[in-house]
Amino acid sequence: MTKTQVYTAKVSLIVAIGGFLMGFDASVISGVNKFIEAQFSLSSIELGWAVSSLTLISTLAMAVAGPLSTKFGRRTVLKWAATLYAISAVGSALAPSFVFLVIARMIGGLGVGASLIIAPMYIAEICPPNLRGRMVSINQLNIVTGISVAFFTNYLILQLSQSDSAWVQSLGIDVHQWRWMLGLEAVPAILYFGLLFGVPQSPRWLIMQSKNDIAFKVLKKFSNEEQASKDFEAIKESVKNKPKKEKVPLRELFKPALKLVLTIGIVIAVLQQITGINSVFFYAPMIFEQTGIGTDASFSMAILVGLTNLVFTVVAIMFIDRFGRKVLLVFGLSGIALSPDKIEKLPEHVYKTLATKLVGTQYNSDITYKKAIIVTYGEKEAKKVESDLITAGITMNSWLILMGIIGFVASFAVSLGPVMWVLFSELFPNAIRGVAISFAGFFNSGVSFLVQLIFPWELDTIGTAPTFLIYGIFAAVGLVFIILKLPETKNKSLEELEAILVKEK
Repeated sequence: MTKTQVYTAKVSLIVAIGGFLMGFDASVISGVNKFIEAQFSLSSIELGWAVSSLTLISTLAMAVAGPLSTKFGRRTVLKWAATLYAISAVGSALAPSFVFLVIARMIGGLGVGASLIIAPMYIAEICPPNLRGRMVSINQLNIVTGISVAFFTNYLILQLSQSDSAWVQSLGIDVHQWRWMLGLEAVPAILYFGLLFGVPQSPRWLIMQSKNDIAFKVLKKFSNEEQASKDFEAIKESVKNKPKKEKVPLRELFKPALKLVLTIGIVIAVLQQITGINSVFFYAPMIFEQTGIGTDASFSMAILVGLTNLVFTVVAIMFIDRFGRKVLLVFGLSGIALSPDKIEKLPEHVYKTLATKLVGTQYNSDITYKKAIIVTYGEKEAKKVESDLITAGITMNSWLILMGIIGFVASFAVSLGPVMWVLFSELFPNAIRGVAISFAGFFNSGVSFLVQLIFPWELDTIGTAPTFLIYGIFAAVGLVFIILKLPETKNKSLEELEAILVKEK
């Protein structure tokens, strides 16, 4: 690698730590659910709210992150995000009540919304076309790394909590498992804040602010002088006829020239979440616990899901600039549409509970069994005994479920996961990129919030198999749209893509 390529990779990796924090913050709650549900006596909707509140606020943060980055700079907004992550981690760990926990999670949501939008935007703006796909995908790689690390640290803390070691007891890990799970995030958040001081402002943002001399110096750090000069002139040409505004009005997005680009952005944004990926990442141990394998095994299976996500994201990064964005999306969506079938075709659930009050009774579905537990023990007590009763009474092929979910996650990781953010960084014109990505991100995060909120209710009401079947249907519909409407964007500069996709009438 050349000196400029090494520098580009270094800066991209630092900025992408925001993705790591987002992934960790989002998935660490998967290990916390079981504990806070019992401690705070939560209903299924309250549990969904504890999980999804972060995403709700991140949705609102996305709506302002782009415009704020246009006014104050991409790097500045990322520093704010790092600070919010740290505050959220400490506040969540110390939460004395359900309401306090939700508020702390919401503070983290502000950081999630900002970093999720600004990190890939910044990376796209510093990278030459031949590296942009891989470098932007690093942010997604860091997101899935954060998810995997969260699954692993959750499992590690759970195992440590069962230890008799004096240091474990002195730190309260044995009785405050979920607090330690949430509090660990403060460490990488503080590290991220410090490293961002070594990152320059985006050269495209600097040109938009008429800081041309500084912008050219920054561009030369990311490519040779000849290429930097070409990029410098192309960027200036792209923005010189655009009205200079600190905030681009939302109505700019609805011009006829942007109809195709905006439609593609919104559909991809919705599709990434409505296919149900965050149901797996945010509730993985809960899903596996329904198979009767027990708490420890459900946490270890969640680690396998995280590793699958990580490995196939690496595969996507390796091939995204070779095969293109569209090919990966078609391949991945096909897998997402088919993988839930493995869950739908599971054998009938048969329960032979060891609980005295239910002994001798068989149930044909997980829904009827859980309702019987509530009727027998009462709703509050049922929260405490449900996991043990399912472990004792259920007969199900947990490995078959694991294979179905791994196929689902692998298909997502090689396609919608990294490709969406690459497309977001490429499709929209320079002058409106910030507000356009925020707008599409608003839809993405809004759908994610709804999926997370109602997932526990879906498990209690319609069961696992029908829920995942619905996700598969959405994937099939999205596949048709991708084949018919999405153009290929690989190996084209941002300015070339603007000329191709945005047609002034």
